[in-house]
Amino acid sequence: MSKEPFEQFAMPNEVRAFVEQSVSQARNAFDGIVQAANRAVAQWHGQAQAARAGASEIAHKSMAYAEKNMEATFDFAQKLMQAKDPNEVLRLQSEYLNHQMKTLSAQAQELGQSAAKIVMDSAKPKS
Repeated sequence: MSKEPFEQFAMPNEVRAFVEQSVSQARNAFDGIVQAANRAVAQWHGQAQAARAGASEIAHKSMAYAEKNMEATFDFAQKLMQAKDPNEVLRLQSEYLNHQMKTLSAQAQELGQSAAKIVMDSAKPKS
């Protein structure tokens, strides 16, 4: 019987070198995977921040548009209260509707452009 308890598990130098090299390669591969995952998370985080900022911008614009549209509605109501005859009411209503259609169209277009910009910015790879 051997004096060394682990002598039966002795590994030839070539096998030990192969195992050490395999462990080293596996560690390097794992490190590469972790780095790639960290880059992906960082990119996603950047995209999420861009989307959040863009959504905030759209919310602020929407509120500003709502204020502007309500102000126009109150102005219209005030003018209606001062109308002298049905013809003036029809003229005021026509002017108001034409103005609001143009305004709403421009607002929708601007919001659409902002949304498209958010999508494009969040799709850009971050360095």
